[in-house]
Amino acid sequence: MLVLAFDTATPAVTAALHDGRGVVAESTTIDARRHGELLAPAIEEVLRKAGVTFRDVTVVVAGAGPGPYTGLRVGLVTATALAMALGVPALGVCTLDALAYAADLPGPFLVATDARRKEVFWARYADRRTRVAGPYVDRPHALPGELPVVGAGGRLYAETIGPERITGPEYPSAGALAALAAEHLATLTPEEVARLARVPEGRVDSVEQAGELGVLGPARPIYLRRPDARVPGAPKRVIR
Repeated sequence: MLVLAFDTATPAVTAALHDGRGVVAESTTIDARRHGELLAPAIEEVLRKAGVTFRDVTVVVAGAGPGPYTGLRVGLVTATALAMALGVPALGVCTLDALAYAADLPGPFLVATDARRKEVFWARYADRRTRVAGPYVDRPHALPGELPVVGAGGRLYAETIGPERITGPEYPSAGALAALAAEHLATLTPEEVARLARVPEGRVDSVEQAGELGVLGPARPIYLRRPDARVPGAPKRVIR
């Protein structure tokens, strides 16, 4: 097994390789405006560090969000294109799940990332591997009280959420994403992986759809709301 994983659902452009035993190379750059420019060099860097080529990769895994439209699409489109070119499966993992796995807290906690528009994407976890509710998109004050909060969404709104609750990593790590995916891949047959990789029509726009997602699934985006960009409507008539 050689898992190539990357995530562009947050300002962190992060890539890693996992050989089934552990992370063999990782690269992370924080830059919210250059996902498209930074992802390909990050992938090339981890391949070079590990001393392997694209042809050694057996599965591609991308962070599926939730996240802002443009950055999230960079990672998922790259994963799909690479997988097609290499003839390997492309899979998606919820970005919040990767953050929870990296946090490795002993008890219940929340993970929250910045959703812009003064909102956060968040989910609740029983432990690093078990999401029990979400993902959701809400105002920061709507997060359940008392539990620790992992992620940049918590740090950004610490005064609202409570500074004493903020803990763990700010952004997802592709190393954690790859390790979480590798754990699940080790329990699946090639046929089961191929079935998981089949992309259904559409995308995950609703909280109800997102709540039904397992850890591993097809490489399709989790948005939870419509993109900011709109197709222009017909011009209004000018009455003189």
